[in-house]
Amino acid sequence: MSNADSRHISVLGREAVEFLAPHDGGVYVDATFGAGGYSKRILDVAGTRVIGIDRDRTAIAEAFNLVERAEGRLTLVQDRFSNLADVCAAEGVPQVDGIVMDIGVSSMQLDRAERGFSFRHDGPLDMRMGQDGASAADVVAVASEKDLANIIYIFGEERHSRAVARAIVKARQEKPIATTKALADIVSSVLRARHNEIHPATRTFQALRIFVNEELDELQTALHASESALKPGGRLVVVTFHSLEDRIVKNFLASRAKQSGGSRHLPEIAQAAPSFEILTKRPVVANDNETAANPRARSAKLRAAERTTNASHHEDTTFDWPTLRSVMKGGRS
Repeated sequence: MSNADSRHISVLGREAVEFLAPHDGGVYVDATFGAGGYSKRILDVAGTRVIGIDRDRTAIAEAFNLVERAEGRLTLVQDRFSNLADVCAAEGVPQVDGIVMDIGVSSMQLDRAERGFSFRHDGPLDMRMGQDGASAADVVAVASEKDLANIIYIFGEERHSRAVARAIVKARQEKPIATTKALADIVSSVLRARHNEIHPATRTFQALRIFVNEELDELQTALHASESALKPGGRLVVVTFHSLEDRIVKNFLASRAKQSGGSRHLPEIAQAAPSFEILTKRPVVANDNETAANPRARSAKLRAAERTTNASHHEDTTFDWPTLRSVMKGGRS
């Protein structure tokens, strides 16, 4: 299989759907529809119904033939996957039998220069999955040097984030940074490529993409939403591609799978019964065949859990990282 073909196949697709365990009469949410890889596998089981969600209108438009072939069993909704509970309710299914999420950018988006996700193809510095709101170009034009350094360090795990941020601020004083090549060249001017290592701009591009699309915020909110949207016995399956995402999923499931509540200092707080049972004690990873066919699979980790009969754990969703709204409002410094 070529890399071009692999973009149409969801990473860990077989394993994800096996954990989802679709059955006749079941309703499932493909929360990050993309090219519909998970949905196709679910629909292969007779009598299943899928609600597909994607914030990218291009993905929705390109799935027209799949909707036709599904003969009423596939409904597509353009929305953020953090809104999955509201989407399900609007479709008349307040609780579903399973939810699958594939976190991050799709290969189809990476391969299209006009979307501005990758430095491999020169194009406008965009990176917006939903094609609305602030773009990556807007962020590098407006964010302060301190905010840029924090964004690149937190979301890209780039150790030299301050040097990169300083170079971006210096370059934008001369002219706007409007293309992917321009940004990649700026990063490469301060970070030298080493043999057999990733491109110097990889982490900076990852950071801006995650930040512009509020991917970690979306993931954390979607995990909370899945707790109320799943029936008892319903399955949650999440495939991640970066340590930041995997850590959020791991911590969420760990917090929901154990008895929690009062300490010896606050014994009066009622303990919350586990709302999930973890099905993957260790994350599932792709085998050698899949990684050879699709390099994107190398970093993939799959975690799965089953909803218990206990009530959801009600708590506020908080974010310990810079937000798009605060950074764009703060402006340059």
